[in-house]
Amino acid sequence: MTSRDRSAEPAAARRLVSLPARAAQWLNTSCAAPGWFAAGDPPGTPLGSGGGLASLLATARAHEGGAATWEEWLAAKASVVVLGGAPSHALPPYDPWGVPLTPMPVLRGSFGQRLDQTLLDLQTPWLDRILAAAHPVSSVLVSSGDTLLRFSGVLGRLPEADVVIVGVRLEPELARSFGLLFMEPQGGRLAFVEQKPEPRRIRRLASERKYLADTGVWLLSARAVTRLLRRTGCLDGFNSAEPLDLYRVLGESLGSQPLRRDDHFSDLTCAVAEAPNAEFLHLNSARNLIQAVSVLQTSRLGRRGAAVLRSHPDQIAQNARFDPSTRLERSHTLWIENADVPASWQLQHEHMITGAPANEWRLALTAGACLDFPAVGDGLVCLRPFGLDDRLDGLASESTMMGRSIAQWLADRGLDAAVAGIDLAMSARQAPLFPVSAVSEIDPDFVAWLTSPGSDAAHWAGRWLAGPRLSAEEIGERYGFAAVAGERRSRSADALAAIYGHRGTSVFYRLDLEAAARLSGDAATRTGGPLDIAEPMDIVHEHMWRAEVARVAGGDPEPEERLAFGCLREAVLNGLPDARVTPVCSVLRDQIVWARAPLRLDLAGGWTDTPPYCLQHGGRVVNVAVDLNGQPPIQVFVKPSQRHGILIRSIDAGTEELLTTYDQIAAYDQPGCEFTLARAALALAGFLPRFSAQDGHGSLADQLGAFGCGLEVSLLAAVPQGSGLGTSSILSAALLAALSRLCGLGWDDRAVVSRVMALEQMLTTGGGWQDQIGGALRGVKLVETAPGMDQNAVVAWLPDYLLTDAPSRRRIMLYYTGLTRMAKNILKEIVRGMFLNHGPRLAILSDIGANALATADAMQRNDWAGLCEGLRCTWSLKQRLDGGTNPPSVQAVLEPVDDLLDACALMGAGGGGYLLMLAKDDEAAARVRHVLTESPPNDRARFVEPTVSGTGLEVTTS
Repeated sequence: MTSRDRSAEPAAARRLVSLPARAAQWLNTSCAAPGWFAAGDPPGTPLGSGGGLASLLATARAHEGGAATWEEWLAAKASVVVLGGAPSHALPPYDPWGVPLTPMPVLRGSFGQRLDQTLLDLQTPWLDRILAAAHPVSSVLVSSGDTLLRFSGVLGRLPEADVVIVGVRLEPELARSFGLLFMEPQGGRLAFVEQKPEPRRIRRLASERKYLADTGVWLLSARAVTRLLRRTGCLDGFNSAEPLDLYRVLGESLGSQPLRRDDHFSDLTCAVAEAPNAEFLHLNSARNLIQAVSVLQTSRLGRRGAAVLRSHPDQIAQNARFDPSTRLERSHTLWIENADVPASWQLQHEHMITGAPANEWRLALTAGACLDFPAVGDGLVCLRPFGLDDRLDGLASESTMMGRSIAQWLADRGLDAAVAGIDLAMSARQAPLFPVSAVSEIDPDFVAWLTSPGSDAAHWAGRWLAGPRLSAEEIGERYGFAAVAGERRSRSADALAAIYGHRGTSVFYRLDLEAAARLSGDAATRTGGPLDIAEPMDIVHEHMWRAEVARVAGGDPEPEERLAFGCLREAVLNGLPDARVTPVCSVLRDQIVWARAPLRLDLAGGWTDTPPYCLQHGGRVVNVAVDLNGQPPIQVFVKPSQRHGILIRSIDAGTEELLTTYDQIAAYDQPGCEFTLARAALALAGFLPRFSAQDGHGSLADQLGAFGCGLEVSLLAAVPQGSGLGTSSILSAALLAALSRLCGLGWDDRAVVSRVMALEQMLTTGGGWQDQIGGALRGVKLVETAPGMDQNAVVAWLPDYLLTDAPSRRRIMLYYTGLTRMAKNILKEIVRGMFLNHGPRLAILSDIGANALATADAMQRNDWAGLCEGLRCTWSLKQRLDGGTNPPSVQAVLEPVDDLLDACALMGAGGGGYLLMLAKDDEAAARVRHVLTESPPNDRARFVEPTVSGTGLEVTTS
């Protein structure tokens, strides 16, 4: 598997998660996490992270069947593994599920998140990013299930090693909770790994060497995995797996000065990769979960890491009816999930309430009281009190309940442990502490007694003793996964309806609307009503949401989709400054206006410039203007004509058409019409009433009579359509610039660029601003826009040394494959995903923008390796965004020369057209030219010579 194959499709990786055994069984049969396979540790002694990983891999291999050897199985596809099978001693409500399946709220400021998302959903895109950057030798990515790592920027190609550990920078007081990666004083290599050292020791060691906190995200080679399998006894099966702490045993065996020696691991190579601008959160307890989510709600990742947006009251409610009166200064640290908490409850602070059924109880909770109501049978729940800092771990004598020892909790309620059947020497998880009740028979006074004993304590103690009780272990064995999941889904659908009802001010239009449509249930009750919406982009989202609801319900989405694209088109057109113009012939009758422009090579950032993404998130691209074979390939000639019409001629196609009516010009969006691009350009130049500032022209003939002449427009595009070099957009820019000169419109480059984007919306092809800027402006540049309807681009020119210096220039090749792919249908499908805030697609687009910054930085530093990495990343991200980008016909072109290249990418939307290749050296470049010249894929394929344009778009008058 080549690096391009690996990074192109991280979503095609094998996805494995370890969970408690019954949760794993439920997940595998419920389709709650599509694409994931779950397994639990075999019964018996907990296996730890290393034994659990080995057992999970062995179980997955057996599940997939076939006679593949371990080497074949590992090589077939990469594996992403999330370890969450160990009991959650400090997060009681989600103990049966496993921490990865903890429900997580939609984060403020986010786009593309779901109301029914879990921690696993938030972890996945970041793990995908890491896998995409992994060296092909890495077979398995493993991550701890109770952490969340987020970062901004591009990782770049990760090192080649048997074990690659992803680390982050943390202050000693925070770092003490994790394994630390101490580096050699010189050279940056890993010296040793130490688990949870004291801050004093961290500071002492840090005076001599750099350290990073181990995030629990490791990349393992097949060699390292095989050693782990042998060490744990899983090489030939999984029933005999032995316990092993991956991070302690394997971790402390790594480095140039390892703290322990293990013959299985001592000769493995290792490396450390620092996550750039990272945010690392630990969600391993109830308190940490609330604190982590509060951090996520108040921060947004940027180029320099996480920046604080604004304060958050630590009040998190999801899938819930939550009505009590709360005050920020008093009612802090609240987590209400899948619960009914009516106004009749009195809350203080530090509460976690989960699973509470529909009720109107009068219930007063003391500060720190937490309640879980796990479903354990038909109409039955457990009443499970706990405190935010409880740990039901080890012996009953060592564990806490409501912040007190179990023995003290019992004594506070006048209970005797022996009478209650509780041996304090038994495992805390086996102690029968939690009473079972029918939902209809829950007494709120009994619930209050469980959290804080008060009056009539003897009565409730007798009830507690007499009734059935379960241990934490038994709750897991009887837990009603389907019932709880159904409750959550129903509550999420209700929440969605409420959010939709306030969609003008709520997060609705930032949700993943594709997922929301699947969640919405009875679609007829979730949509409809007047479009009382002010924001243009909200209107666009609304129509596409309605289309998706219709699709899910089995109806016809096309009418609403057309409205969505139409509203976007109108929003872009209405955003044009001075859209109405007055064309006045500004040249002599025998003069010719001549516009010529280079094409553009998109090195990084393509798709982020496309509405609606750039309108909501801003865009960021790196491209270079190039002439081909020494000539600007785009040329436009416009001149006055004695004929009272407008003659349009295509020099390369050998066709022409005479336009004599407004109706003919207005047909720019009709399929089958020729010269639609020219018609739209003429409309924008004022030769259509909608765009004309003049009144009183009843016909095109009347307008041309007042204008004083007709027009002849000749177009030349010296490259095929579908070439991927921005041909149509740059041709539009050249034509608009020429019309501006002839008609005295005074459009500068910015005005031309914005009108090309409007023109493409008029044609219903869509498109962004990269192509026209790439051809209009000279050289190599980073182009950025901020969110908003006014896409006023900021251009930073970059050095062109890597593209013009003789040694590197010989390694740069541009090859026309003879294959073409028109962008319209590709654009429509990807833009549809943008309209719907499709989470995975938005994550890829974010990566594409980050890669543009990394590529610009490489160009600024004249870093050939960085340029190659940027182009590799561009190619892989394009393939992840659109699976049709690299069809078999293109792969057939690349296969004979793949090993000779440092990087390659098809230009534009991909699938055909021009292929940019960066060879490993001069000899490799010569070999590539020989192979593809001697054995071309078709009779149109050929090499062309690109040269960086030092002029960009030029307009002159004869």
